[in-house]
Amino acid sequence: MATSVPSIACIGIIGKHDNPLHISLFPPHSSTPGAYLEFSFILNSSLDIFDLRRRDKNRVDQDLGLLHAIDERLSVWGWETGTGTRFAIVLDVWGREGIEGGRGVGETELRGALRALQTAYIRLLQNPFYVPDEHTPMAAREGRGKGSQITSRKFIEEVERIGMVWRPGMSNV
Repeated sequence: MATSVPSIACIGIIGKHDNPLHISLFPPHSSTPGAYLEFSFILNSSLDIFDLRRRDKNRVDQDLGLLHAIDERLSVWGWETGTGTRFAIVLDVWGREGIEGGRGVGETELRGALRALQTAYIRLLQNPFYVPDEHTPMAAREGRGKGSQITSRKFIEEVERIGMVWRPGMSNV
């Protein structure tokens, strides 16, 4: 009997004003009709848990670990930067093959992917042409922003690379 290897189904970058900066979907979910909306709802539902974890005075790490399990297949894992930008990874334990009954992952197994996302975001912030304040809902409403989504091709390619290559047990992505 074949076993599945857990894989990343979705990566979401969420701004400090709870605005989605970027959402990437991965197979088999990337070709499913309505998946973008479904995963947008899943990421949105994790915002309250991010806020609860932020208030925890005993927290010493940016890795927030498992935020919540959606069902027996999907779970959301989180990381928050010092500036309030949040990275959420939706993990599919059935994997890309969709075989039911895959193994779960340990608390630290996604840490390499989350660190790689933070590194990609830091590189984006180092770009002199990227202005993070232009990607807020207030700036877009006032007509001085570029919209809420990150459009850097290099950043998007790195996020997609992280989502495709991650496997359980990888410490560096």
